[in-house]
Amino acid sequence: MTGIRSGSLVAAVLSLGLLAGCGGGSGNQPESFENFTAEEIYKRGEYELENTRKPKDAVKYFTEVERLYPYSEWAKRALIMQAYSHHRARDYEEARGAAQRFIDTYPGDEDAAYAKYLLALSYYDQIDEIGRDQGLTFQALQSLREVIEQYPDTEYARSAILKFDLAFDHLAAKEMEIGRYYLKRGHYTAAINRFRVVVEEFQTTTHTPEALMRLVEAYLALGLNDQAQTAGAILGHNFRSSPFYQDAYAQLRGHGLQPEARGDSWLTRVYRQVIQGKWL
Repeated sequence: MTGIRSGSLVAAVLSLGLLAGCGGGSGNQPESFENFTAEEIYKRGEYELENTRKPKDAVKYFTEVERLYPYSEWAKRALIMQAYSHHRARDYEEARGAAQRFIDTYPGDEDAAYAKYLLALSYYDQIDEIGRDQGLTFQALQSLREVIEQYPDTEYARSAILKFDLAFDHLAAKEMEIGRYYLKRGHYTAAINRFRVVVEEFQTTTHTPEALMRLVEAYLALGLNDQAQTAGAILGHNFRSSPFYQDAYAQLRGHGLQPEARGDSWLTRVYRQVIQGKWL
């Protein structure tokens, strides 16, 4: 038994060495892969991915498996590994393409959930600094939601939920950034519109307390005291221990006002929902 295992190991190592020669030079033709089995080519791709840390090189091997042995079990494995390798190489568009092909070709396969997750991840991992266009964030949210809804009992759904919350928070951060920009320059109505979006559409994010405080500041600057007081009341009801409430309270007291619901505005309606326990 030991001799057989040793012989198999030697054969495997030799196969990897020969395959390395096939893919090494620029003059080699793809036909050189035809002398090897699907498993041998696939395992060479795994080797490139895990040992040489060259995901782009690994893609070449996985692609050859699919080309030479279409519709085989190894081709199916190679396709999902193409998506993974592209993602590792940060070739996100290619990763999405391979993942989508897997989903379209093998919709009922157990790895379809992972392919869907990789597709969502390819959008999510492109979300970086707040200042960039947020189109990718919306696409990430949509794709993550699909993972959560279509594969609710998987580990990928659990991870997608966490990433969904972070992406959602990212959108709120963008609204806050723009709102602060307008507020600093005295464009109070434009600033209010941005902070209102956070309060109404992103109320479960970490940015809601600051948005309410900024609303107090902006409404006071416009002389709209009822709205400022109501924003302060909502802030105090939900985030009394927040430093943003302390700041808002000081601003109101500086104008001889108290945080309380007054008038009939969109904030008054939000306040009623808060008191009734239908908000936050």
